[in-house]
Amino acid sequence: MVTIGRALMTKPKLIMLDEPSQGLAPKLVGEVFETIEKLKNEIGLTILLVEQNAEACLKAADHVYIMHEGRIKAEGTAAEIAESSDIREAYLGI
Repeated sequence: MVTIGRALMTKPKLIMLDEPSQGLAPKLVGEVFETIEKLKNEIGLTILLVEQNAEACLKAADHVYIMHEGRIKAEGTAAEIAESSDIREAYLGI
């Protein structure tokens, strides 16, 4: 949260987050993703998020890219990705 706050001090148009949930307790992960959604929805901030927590990402994302071994294997809206049983099974583990 402190890192996100520091980044916001410069009033960016884009913020990039790499694994913001790594090593956090589940309750804190929820708070981080709530903050990400608020930044996107209330401020209109563009967020590039790299994250392995697929379920949390799909809730927060507008557009999703699934990468495997350095290659894009799927892309689409969060709803399209979440609805695809093949993608969910092969890449998201949900």
